Amino acid sequence: MPYVTSIVVAAGFGSRMGTQVKKQYLTLNNKPLLIYTLEVMEKQDKINGTVLVVPATDVDFCKGLIKEYSIQKVLNVVSGGDTRGASVYNGLQAVPKDSEFVVVHDGARPFLSQKVLEEAIETGIKKGAAIVAVPVKDTIKQAKPDGYVQNTLERSSLWSVQTPQVFSKSLLEKCYNNAFKEGFQGTDDASLVEAYGHLVKIVLGEYRNIKITTKEDLDYAEYLVKQGGIL
Repeated sequence: MPYVTSIVVAAGFGSRMGTQVKKQYLTLNNKPLLIYTLEVMEKQDKINGTVLVVPATDVDFCKGLIKEYSIQKVLNVVSGGDTRGASVYNGLQAVPKDSEFVVVHDGARPFLSQKVLEEAIETGIKKGAAIVAVPVKDTIKQAKPDGYVQNTLERSSLWSVQTPQVFSKSLLEKCYNNAFKEGFQGTDDASLVEAYGHLVKIVLGEYRNIKITTKEDLDYAEYLVKQGGIL
């Protein structure tokens, strides 16, 4: 089995949540959201270690949380950058040199199942690049700048992309290096890989693998925890 390292990205400030506490530290059933996410990686046998990326001011605080909740697989806690891409890149620099693959996951997605995570890792190892996504449920309209509908997109070909995203470490590093040189910023890690000509395989995810961004998301997360939604 190849050496696989997860990069958990929790370097944002959660401004849309509207709380004084950063969203990754809000509690669900008296446990910080970030800890639930780290525990998902902790339980996955195919992951050898984890690099946690957080705001520079929170590095020591997060090291304390890791110790308090006995998280064993975290290899390093590093400072994030000005953008998500910069944060992922900082995480990549802390990944062990002998790690062959990386699993990039949002710190605010605690409901990732082991089944989906394992399939994503296996697919990423086989294909070099894999993302978790779910089919779009709603009708999607493309709009003109003036707010009128320009086009109705064919829903059957549209996917809502989540994390984790799994890549060959060398491939992702190469794409990030090229992107920084050229000033290119993608909307996710896979968009960089796509831009430089590598095929990305979709792994079917689960709709409950939400990214907790708003108060409504947090309410739903609390409901899932009470229903035993953490696997």
